[in-house]
Amino acid sequence: MSFDLSKVIRPNILALKPYRCARDDYSAGILLDANENSYGPSLQEAREGNLNRYPDPLHPDIKEKIVSFRNIPSVHNVFLGVGSDEVIDLLIRVTCVPGQDKILITPPTYGMYSVCAQINDVGLVKVNLDVEDGAFQLQTDQVIKTLKQDPSIKVVFLCSPGNPTSTCLSHESIKAVLECGYNGIVAVDEAYIDFVEEKEKGSVSTWVSQYPNLVVMQTLSKSFGLAGIRMGLALAHADLIQILNNTKAPYNISTLTAQVALEALSDSGLSTMYKNIASLKKQREELIKVLENFPVSGVGKVRGAAEGNFLLVEILDRNGQPCNERAEKIYTLMAESKDVVVRFRGKEHGCTGCLRITIGTEQEMDTLAKQLEVALREIA
Repeated sequence: MSFDLSKVIRPNILALKPYRCARDDYSAGILLDANENSYGPSLQEAREGNLNRYPDPLHPDIKEKIVSFRNIPSVHNVFLGVGSDEVIDLLIRVTCVPGQDKILITPPTYGMYSVCAQINDVGLVKVNLDVEDGAFQLQTDQVIKTLKQDPSIKVVFLCSPGNPTSTCLSHESIKAVLECGYNGIVAVDEAYIDFVEEKEKGSVSTWVSQYPNLVVMQTLSKSFGLAGIRMGLALAHADLIQILNNTKAPYNISTLTAQVALEALSDSGLSTMYKNIASLKKQREELIKVLENFPVSGVGKVRGAAEGNFLLVEILDRNGQPCNERAEKIYTLMAESKDVVVRFRGKEHGCTGCLRITIGTEQEMDTLAKQLEVALREIA
């Protein structure tokens, strides 16, 4: 069955005449179109940044760099959002009729999918991952069966590497969902993709030329270390990207954000990014070794494949079983009196007794290990 975008996008979105400004067509000259302050910002040192002018609505210069970096066909396949969260929200808003349509998620997974669904009054269908022995893989047959049984499911969100699982979904399982005849959007969230070691588990972003209903979400928050600028992106077929551009706020990406993003995507910026990734991967492996040979009892397995910039780690009770009560106490004690903040994830499917620990610098990892040992001794 061929994919028909017009069947999945809400009719009012298809009929939308997007907000347009003169800056969409003209961005040079004496700019008297947007009621800006031509005398510039009150911050004198910021004059060079033209902060008195609204930013470019589409930022083609940034998109050109992403096209080169991710080997995408064209800038028309790239959407820039205020973090991946804006992309998630827009995908739901443009496809799902409130009170009528649904999205599908595969727990344990990123929490913003369900949050955005609830905000938009959209139903939530869950098909849990196979969590046996920390597999954290799609139950592909069950996902496909569910999609075929419920045509009101308009978007499937697949997180790879998963959060909190730190595990990539197999390319075969993603491809199976894309090729099952589903007439909806398959959104693959690759926020942590640059930390994946094995190339065969890497990004599926080059698939956007092959699958018109695929959206690949990425971000500058993780591998680029730029969570503070709030830039995410969607890579998809040009028709779907146009829908997102029609629907977004006119100037969603600020001038300052754009300036930092351009620097990060430059040759020197990419070189720094790759250097930092290598350091984080090294610290990830070192922390795994430390946890596997921890000097006190209470640390269990590192669950999943450890393919993100974080680990999912079991905290055990006296009987050697994963224990939510002890894990939550450890989490609280470390945050409140040890100056180390991790995340308690034990209430999520397949994550009983687990803490999610972000990989940091060598000094931060040393401090984490010392404080975790102290905490485990205090909460025996």
